[in-house]
Amino acid sequence: MSTIDDAKEFHMPTAQDRTDIIEAVTRLFWYVDVRDWNALPTVFADPVVLDYTKIWGGEPMVRTPEQVGEEWSKLLGAFDATQHLLGNHLVRVDGDRAVLTAVFQAIHLMSNPLGSPRWTLGGTYRIELARSANDWLIDTVVMTPTWADGNKDILAQAAQSW
Repeated sequence: MSTIDDAKEFHMPTAQDRTDIIEAVTRLFWYVDVRDWNALPTVFADPVVLDYTKIWGGEPMVRTPEQVGEEWSKLLGAFDATQHLLGNHLVRVDGDRAVLTAVFQAIHLMSNPLGSPRWTLGGTYRIELARSANDWLIDTVVMTPTWADGNKDILAQAAQSW
């Protein structure tokens, strides 16, 4: 698959494209944080590449939108609460392809009798999108952590729950 990085020219997005691209990515994290697992798959193209290798190791995963919804509902749903904040959005568009890069802070809370209930992670997201007939759909997510604070062990606890 050709990515926007392969393009010779990058174009500033129209105001509408910029708004729609940021909205698509915002919906991704909104659906996670409010636990709307039925709506979550609607933001993804089929297939979607998920690259969380900087935190999990291994190789990027290729999933259907339904698989993402099912797997994330189990992992992220195991936390008592999450809050994902994105900012400093940089948007590039090349035809029907787009890339949004943003900094993030993600707070994860889980009751834990053996330590802090909070793990906060910060870094950058690089999210690629494809224009569909009606919307921009996310087809690649790359998360790069640059800092963390708190009890990372609650991530392992959440992963054990599924």
